[in-house]
Amino acid sequence: MSSSTPSPRIRTAVIGASGFTGAELLRLADLHPHLDVAHLSAASNAGQLVSDLHPSLVASYGDRRFDEVDIESVDGYDLVFLGLPHEASLELVPQLVRRVRCVVDLSAAFRLKDASSYPQWYGFEHDQPALLESAVYGLPEFHRNELAGAGLIATPGCYVTAAILALRPLVASGMVQQQGIIVDGASGVTGAGRRAEIAYSFTTVDENLTAYGLVSHRHTPEMEQEIGAKLLFTPHLVPMNRGILATCYSTPVDASGMSDAAVLAQLRDAYANEPFARVIESIPGTKATMGSNLALITGRYDARTNTAITICAIDNLTKGASGGAIQAANVALGLDEQAGLARIGVAP
Repeated sequence: MSSSTPSPRIRTAVIGASGFTGAELLRLADLHPHLDVAHLSAASNAGQLVSDLHPSLVASYGDRRFDEVDIESVDGYDLVFLGLPHEASLELVPQLVRRVRCVVDLSAAFRLKDASSYPQWYGFEHDQPALLESAVYGLPEFHRNELAGAGLIATPGCYVTAAILALRPLVASGMVQQQGIIVDGASGVTGAGRRAEIAYSFTTVDENLTAYGLVSHRHTPEMEQEIGAKLLFTPHLVPMNRGILATCYSTPVDASGMSDAAVLAQLRDAYANEPFARVIESIPGTKATMGSNLALITGRYDARTNTAITICAIDNLTKGASGGAIQAANVALGLDEQAGLARIGVAP
């Protein structure tokens, strides 16, 4: 008679569970063989049934209600996800890291290593330099070793995830210059979070394509920090629910030997052993990644303008937020990195 080792149960909390990323965290946690969501809270929706706000979660969370945010109630937990505004996370994280094994913050409060950048890009002073220094950037493709055993993880921005995956292998290898890079990003409406604002209403977004955050979008310093280059980032809002497409332009250091095949080879070498990054020859679209944690990446070289073009498609709520957060948490806690995460999107 054979015996099997019981699956470890990871006592988990989701604080800020009423938003889009919170709902996605709950969906993915339900698929995860180890995560046990023992606490879920949302200050603005405390007492409300989860299924009233997120009907898609009724099968697993139908009788659950959002709790009040209470730090003491998560004492001793293995894992806490924060889906909060930046300054709210900045206030809570110092209290949480003393109480729990691993905190995964989905805000930008601990992404930038230079504390002096926060007033310019986020409008607040950062008063936790020690935690900022110790936080691990939550992109396993480039920070897997640092993530192992991490107590505080800063989940990357959604646009940033796509841009890093498209550009970092070329910059790090010296194939392209570290300046003059352009990132042209397009996102579905959920990338802005759950907002009751006219800019994100159906009549504004439907059949409309618009750029925003020109020159000053707050993801710019995060991209530069992780890609290792100076760049110009322009985001666009497109009339779809979810997905991000980043089209990136960079200039080769040496045009000799450059070709479509050379760019693709550099990308393939970087992601050869990565479970959630797939380099393809065709041009990726966002719908192919919907609901999955997979990034689809391709590259080309335009000899006429001496420009390398790299493109990455992701689901902004999964690989770009909640899925990426779970992937990083899996690494930090010594679990199977792919646990609870799909590599195949929902289509059509």
